[in-house]
Amino acid sequence: MTTIADVLDGMTVEGELYEQLPAGAVRCYACGHRCLIRENRRGICKVRFNRDGKLFVPWGYVAALQVDPIEKKPFYHVYAGADALTFGMLGCDFHCDFCQNNLTSQFLRDPASDSAGNLARRVSPEQLVRYALGSGAEVIASSYNEPLITTEWAVAIFKHAVQAGLKCVYISNGNATPEVLEYLRPYLTAYKVDLKTMQDRHYRKLGGVLQHVLDAIRTAHGMGLWVEVVTLVIPGFNDSTEELMDAARFIHSVSPDIPWHVTAFHPDYKMVDTPWTPASTLLRAAEIGQEAGLNFVYAGNLSGQLPEYENTRCPRCSAVLIERYGYTILKYRVTAQGTCPKCGTRLPGVWSSSPENVHLQGLGMPRPILR
Repeated sequence: MTTIADVLDGMTVEGELYEQLPAGAVRCYACGHRCLIRENRRGICKVRFNRDGKLFVPWGYVAALQVDPIEKKPFYHVYAGADALTFGMLGCDFHCDFCQNNLTSQFLRDPASDSAGNLARRVSPEQLVRYALGSGAEVIASSYNEPLITTEWAVAIFKHAVQAGLKCVYISNGNATPEVLEYLRPYLTAYKVDLKTMQDRHYRKLGGVLQHVLDAIRTAHGMGLWVEVVTLVIPGFNDSTEELMDAARFIHSVSPDIPWHVTAFHPDYKMVDTPWTPASTLLRAAEIGQEAGLNFVYAGNLSGQLPEYENTRCPRCSAVLIERYGYTILKYRVTAQGTCPKCGTRLPGVWSSSPENVHLQGLGMPRPILR
């Protein structure tokens, strides 16, 4: 009997992010686990596997595809107001109890998510790029599952996207290796990292290692990628003042210009009994980020409750350059040169060269196109 896993295993090609070892084993370096995978075994992600001494990786399908405002990713300093065609596959190298994309991320790990294999639809890189252009998107993004473990497929798409004039971005847990970042670097413009906690013991419960994520943030920034960091603030897990200060200080040590998004948790997956993050906690987190010297701190998932922390201000004169409500751009004052019109200061980020079009683009609602 053919299973969903069998069908998905057929949508694979030999990968590039690995090395062959004696006795038919392989070493994968798509993510920080660097799995040693013996013949007929799978990596921690469950979707990269060893067949006859070769590593096979996901290819040629999407399990989720949608056009969203780029602010939803969230990127606030990358083509603000633009739409992003966002695609995802299946699988993850973490197993977070609070995952909001568990249906796609926990495929082959959690039996409750295995039906997600039915969402997989064959598609080519050229088709995805044509759809992005046809929908008016300026950005193409890999998300929904952990993109690091499906990097070969993402790069196949990104090669066509870059030729078509699109920007390419990753929405990742940050469990990267220098090798996978170098592989992505020719095509990637921006890299969003979830910094989930500053306690290694908590990271290990999620399936990761804190230092791997910290190293990836520093490495990606050093390579010249635009980096934004998100911390989902979860009551009782990572919301202490000390831990939030540790996160803010680390980000500042890499660059005070890295935007830090502190976002509100809502009950989901295996943490349905944990309460929503109150606005007062997000306000405290945002103030901690400012006290640590970060130039750009944003509070998310509570649209309108903390308006001061939805807007982008000039780091020099404090003029409001981008006014937001949730994912909607209300006012946009960044010049075509990416500067503040009041004092001329360069605003860190990747900005549209046609600011007159940004306002209309930012008013669009998310448009689901494949489920």
